[in-house]
Amino acid sequence: MTLRIDIVTGFPLILNEALNQSIIKKGRDNNAVDIFLHDLRDFTDDKHRTIDDYPYGGGPGMVLKIEPFARCLNLINETNDISQAEIILMTPKGSQYSQKMATELSLQGHLIFLCGHYKGIDNRIHDFYKINEVSIGDYILSSGEIGALVVIDSIVRLLPGVLKDIDSAWTDSFTDNLLDVPYYTRPENFNGVDVPKVLLSGNHRNIDQWREKQRIEITKKYRPDLYEKHLKTIK
Repeated sequence: MTLRIDIVTGFPLILNEALNQSIIKKGRDNNAVDIFLHDLRDFTDDKHRTIDDYPYGGGPGMVLKIEPFARCLNLINETNDISQAEIILMTPKGSQYSQKMATELSLQGHLIFLCGHYKGIDNRIHDFYKINEVSIGDYILSSGEIGALVVIDSIVRLLPGVLKDIDSAWTDSFTDNLLDVPYYTRPENFNGVDVPKVLLSGNHRNIDQWREKQRIEITKKYRPDLYEKHLKTIK
């Protein structure tokens, strides 16, 4: 099954080049994912193609208008029933994005990303559509397009046929609340610093034990919050 992703954006140029590079391009070339960009300005009805306006109640900044989003979603719905789609709005007040969420979204058949900008989208969007609000971190970006790219990349790499070695994805950091191990490659010695001996031993049991110990120690040091979650899963 090919995952369909629709991206509703007022700034498609931010996305266009990135969506045709590296892993995402490979996913598209291998028919693991179909990605469609929708320019909000194509769904406006004034000569200036206006997608934003001043907020009611006053205050600084601009707000994205609801009409272009609704028209775009209605168009998508004409050929793809969006009642079955996961509609995702990138916003600082959304649920914290995680590897678990990436895995869950990679199993969906249709994702729609709404990219906010300025002060966000007219809040009435929630009165008409079931929306999953997602945040990639406790900081502010200039546009939802950047956040959407982060989420899309994390999803596409999990799709069948995208990565040459899917085990590489399933052993990444955060898959079980532990960070990944340090990795080494040739040469064995660089400026007097050697690769850990155990990795050269050929003893896979010892290597696995070393790697598990490294994951635990690294997580305890750099992400004690994740380590506490890990402890709860093994109790």
